[in-house]
Amino acid sequence: MPGFQPEKQLVRDYYVALSSPEDPAQVMSRFCHPDLIWRGYHPVDLLTGPEAVATQFWHPIKTALTSLQRRTDLFFAGRNHMAEDGAVWVASMGHLMGLFDAPLWGVRPTRKIAMLRFGAFHKIEDSRITEEAMYFDLPHLMMQAGQNPFGPQTGAHLVQPGPVTHEGLLYADAPEAESAATLHAINAMVGDLGDWNLGLPLEEELRRTWHEDMIWWGPAGIGATYTIPRYAEQHSGPFRNSFTNRSKTGHLCRMAEGRFGGFFGWPNFTAEFTGGFMGMPATGKRVEFRVIDFYRRDGEKLAENWIFIDLLHLWAQQGVDLLERTTGIG
Repeated sequence: MPGFQPEKQLVRDYYVALSSPEDPAQVMSRFCHPDLIWRGYHPVDLLTGPEAVATQFWHPIKTALTSLQRRTDLFFAGRNHMAEDGAVWVASMGHLMGLFDAPLWGVRPTRKIAMLRFGAFHKIEDSRITEEAMYFDLPHLMMQAGQNPFGPQTGAHLVQPGPVTHEGLLYADAPEAESAATLHAINAMVGDLGDWNLGLPLEEELRRTWHEDMIWWGPAGIGATYTIPRYAEQHSGPFRNSFTNRSKTGHLCRMAEGRFGGFFGWPNFTAEFTGGFMGMPATGKRVEFRVIDFYRRDGEKLAENWIFIDLLHLWAQQGVDLLERTTGIG
């Protein structure tokens, strides 16, 4: 099967152009299809067309974070396991770093280095980007500016590092057998997750698909956690205890290359909020979760997981506009 070099090079060129002084609207129009579908984090959300993305996302970002550079930790490509169209997707993860010199969606500038964590998926068709998911950890940027929208975290939030193996930039194509093994491991984990009703104690369930010293690099507001027992204690257990009637998992893209893989949904799943998660009171309302996940496989099991959850969108559905409450701008 042919590799992914043309698609990878297209996205690499796109990234270089977006970090250059060139007008983002010109960059977007050159690399993206006129009917581009762009899915982002609250307050940007869903956009259509290159001009809208340039105006509502890249222009504010490049105005706020001057001398912008992209620091990439993961980069890989693959064919979407969830669709039959045969399209290639290119995924990446890292930080947009700049000098925080102007307000961004109400978050006040610091005039210091700021790191905006991102995860992205790009669908490539006929040498154009036709769909893009660009999730960015805005609450972490808020914390860097002293505008923390959340209460105490169950985990620890840091400037999230890339893989411990330092091999996440797959600019050359990886062996197909490695990619298939990673996709199998991710699918097994998703299958176990199901509707939280596997019938095993949580830690035993996790040990089926995760290494004992797994690392879960969670979003700001939840934080990171390390080892199966601490992950069960500091995130997975509290999370499952706070929601009920979880829907089945729905991903728009799921893929893998080499020992890395990931997926995203819009939403990934829905559930009813019964209270307690992140210190929030129960509403009984159904809520949708917009999530990007990246994974590193080691042997037959998963070893690291980087996760983006649009928590601002999550709580806005429950009637709590954390961006407005913290910055005065909804």
